[in-house]
Amino acid sequence: MGYTVLQLADQLRDEADAYLFLEKMRWNGKPVCAHCGAAEPYFLNPQNGKTRTTRTGTQSQRRVWKCRECRKQFSVLTGTIFHGTKIPVRTWVLVVFEMASSKNGVAAREIERKYGLTPKSAWFMMHRIREAMKREPMAGLLTGRVVVDETFIGGKPKNRHGHKYGQGGQGKTDKTAVVALVARDTGEVVSKVVPNVTGENLAAALRGEVEPERVALHTDQGAHYRTMGLPFKSHQTVDHSAGEYVRGDVSTNQAENFFSQLKRSIDGTHHHVSVDHLPRYLAEFGFRYTYRKESDSQRMARLVQRVGGRRLMYKPAI
Repeated sequence: MGYTVLQLADQLRDEADAYLFLEKMRWNGKPVCAHCGAAEPYFLNPQNGKTRTTRTGTQSQRRVWKCRECRKQFSVLTGTIFHGTKIPVRTWVLVVFEMASSKNGVAAREIERKYGLTPKSAWFMMHRIREAMKREPMAGLLTGRVVVDETFIGGKPKNRHGHKYGQGGQGKTDKTAVVALVARDTGEVVSKVVPNVTGENLAAALRGEVEPERVALHTDQGAHYRTMGLPFKSHQTVDHSAGEYVRGDVSTNQAENFFSQLKRSIDGTHHHVSVDHLPRYLAEFGFRYTYRKESDSQRMARLVQRVGGRRLMYKPAI
């Protein structure tokens, strides 16, 4: 059963509640050691399940476990995107829910204002959540009917400053090329930044994501797709130059729908996305698109399952 943000906030009365909420989502009542993976650790503190006094005399609601095998202590945050955070766990849970449920994304400045964070903390927090949204390495290859299309992210050359790109920026651009693969049978999307749109670069982007012998490839009639489509089970195209966008079950509309949402959200919510961080934004929008038919709470639960082993440090992030 799904829940709203108000119902979620009602469950998170204090930090102990937030820890319990994450433990239930990640472990489903069966804690696992964050260091060695052993099951059946024992609960260490706070002994009353809510709060304890630290050696400095302050009160802490951090729930700590100890492994019977490696004898190390850990919490539900250890080794995850939350590791070492100074931000309240309640805030993390609410922001994760917003990221999983906001169709158009949410800006770091908005999180900063709503939750009383500093700009740097809000920015870094959201990039850590985006890191967890990346597709699982062992998620498997795409099969069946796969739509492939490309687009460019960035402003129009005519709007660029003349001193930087020449008068009106005519004929010059620094837009970033992005290719998307959409499995029509499952709705899963994989998108990547490519240096430029060539057959070689697109083939490299598809390598490791699809199983050519089991894929019916659907593209437009771009020249860069001609040789790239040879290894596939079949390769069918639509001719956009002739006004053809759908022919039978052949279409690139699924990829264009994803690009449409991505571009509207970047323009309206984020306004600008740097090339260096664009892959994480692609992972964010790809995650929500892939699981768009699930409820907000189901997407959040799926996202929390991915937080382990995705720790992101601040210096590499910037």
